[in-house]
Amino acid sequence: MSIADDIRGTLAPPHPAGRPFIFGGIVAILFGVAIGAWLVWLGLLWTAFCLFFFRDPQRVPPQRPGLFLAPADGRIVSIGQIPPPAELDLGNEPRWRVSIFLTVLNVHVNRVPADGVVTRVTYHHGAFVSASLDKASEQNERNAVAIRLPNGQEIAVVQIAGLIARRILCTVKQGETVTAGARFGIIRFGSRTDLYLPVGVRPLVLEGQTMVGGETVIAELGS
Repeated sequence: MSIADDIRGTLAPPHPAGRPFIFGGIVAILFGVAIGAWLVWLGLLWTAFCLFFFRDPQRVPPQRPGLFLAPADGRIVSIGQIPPPAELDLGNEPRWRVSIFLTVLNVHVNRVPADGVVTRVTYHHGAFVSASLDKASEQNERNAVAIRLPNGQEIAVVQIAGLIARRILCTVKQGETVTAGARFGIIRFGSRTDLYLPVGVRPLVLEGQTMVGGETVIAELGS
């Protein structure tokens, strides 16, 4: 990725979920003109942070069929064989789970890992332990999405709130056809995203690797 690409990504337009926060910063700036310079500076800093945090850059997903793409930007903190969330009714058989941790510096827009049809969307209330911990997948507030692939296999992607995050947004619904790399939601202010691969498919990535949502290949059918 070139420096120009980095700049374009940083200056990308914000996701609609960030508009209320950005508007709040602008209001603070306007009030600060009458109240004091400290509020102007506070409003400017907050607005700049929100423009950066909610940035929503364009991504170009690979077009080769059978790929499973990263559902989020961030660093892989865990790879292991775990049954998918019970609320998705995908059975108890362990399958490979790749967990991606997002800091406040990462793009927080979530993206669809593979082409398919959404078969289930479930929201689960929970705690707010650090999203970098493995227990966050079971204990934290989360939103789980199951997707049936064209070959009949199913995957799951789970949006998990972190220490600060309190709002998970998911824009896809049961029965909707989705395409790899498309946006499907966002988690505000630090989070984690888990991808459960189909039974028998192994990940091609390692813990510690950095992911680019909608572009990095995590696995491939037959791997």
